[in-house]
Amino acid sequence: MITIKDSCIGCEKCIPVCPVDALKIEGKLAVVDEELCISCGVCVSVCPVNAIEPVLMAKKADFSKYSGVWIYAEQHAGKLKPSGPELLGKGRELADEVGEELCAVLIGKDVNGLTDELKSYGADKIYVVEGDEYKDYSTEAYTTAMVTLISKYKPSMVLYGATHLGRDLAPSVAGHLGLGLTADCTGLSITEVEDRKVLLQTRPAFGGNVMADIICPNTRPQMATVRPHVMIPLEPDDSKSADVIKETIPVSPDAIKTEIIEVLEPEDSEEVSVDEADVVITGGRGVGNDLDSFEILEELAVLLKGTVGCSRPIVEADILSKSKQVGQSGKTISPELYMVCGVSGAVQHRVGIRGSKYIIAINKDPKAPIFDMADFGIIGDLHKILPILKSKIEQKKSSEK
Repeated sequence: MITIKDSCIGCEKCIPVCPVDALKIEGKLAVVDEELCISCGVCVSVCPVNAIEPVLMAKKADFSKYSGVWIYAEQHAGKLKPSGPELLGKGRELADEVGEELCAVLIGKDVNGLTDELKSYGADKIYVVEGDEYKDYSTEAYTTAMVTLISKYKPSMVLYGATHLGRDLAPSVAGHLGLGLTADCTGLSITEVEDRKVLLQTRPAFGGNVMADIICPNTRPQMATVRPHVMIPLEPDDSKSADVIKETIPVSPDAIKTEIIEVLEPEDSEEVSVDEADVVITGGRGVGNDLDSFEILEELAVLLKGTVGCSRPIVEADILSKSKQVGQSGKTISPELYMVCGVSGAVQHRVGIRGSKYIIAINKDPKAPIFDMADFGIIGDLHKILPILKSKIEQKKSSEK
């Protein structure tokens, strides 16, 4: 909600930028229609005399007006990110349990072609917002789109991937609507509170030592971000159908406070990200203090068609980039095979790899915590072990030709 202060000069600059026509001029001053206002804040940014003030007004929701399980389907450069199908898989389970529709929200430029993919993963309905202002992600534009959609259609739950984008967008939407938000969830289920079905949101707390169960019983929609790769997508089915609803939500350029000068893509665009790879070989301080030390890991990764990751100290030493960091403060991963070399296994690292199917740990310290969760452990000097392992894999591959 917003309020208009006495300092308003009636310049009308706020009128055309409001996406829901909640502002008008009466008696040479701006007034706001409280029923229409969605608290997007666009008008606040264009007022030349700071006469518009946002007011957070969280209040208990009328539950009868809210229905639908929504997932935010993140995309980049016209390609759907894995978090969308993953959330649709869990969303299908939640929607069936509460007897509501499963819907996806797709925002971007020229993204309508992704609707078929979302249909195949089980969405009953897809809301599409397209426009030049959505070509590249900006907090202001995407928040306006989400807040407008939520205010109009009133879903009971909205789920986002806990990606860099999702961790920015979800709290912005929650702040504008006065909602609660549970971040970095690893589990979602339905429970009953006062004879009502509510979303039970589970996330690690205190460095992963305990799991906290959180509910938002008094506001709607209930919102959460979900760690990548902890939810399993359904098998795609091209025969499925869904309703596609296109919404036009213009955003004034004046409302976007950031200017995108250049979009930097990964240097090796063909390299698989650590959070998408089936095989990840991670190195820590035990590997070495320079890039050359990681060469053996790179060679193994090539042999196993995987990618190289690292622990936080390696990023802090500027040996590998932040995009390769695995762990709670890096990327949460769930590969088929995770080989971890020279990493002691602090709790922050272990939280980020718990979704791995098989874990092989190599460390000189027999008491290293990483061995507590490893399926296979090798105690010894990784600089002696990895060349032997590489040779054995090469021999195996050669014999299979």
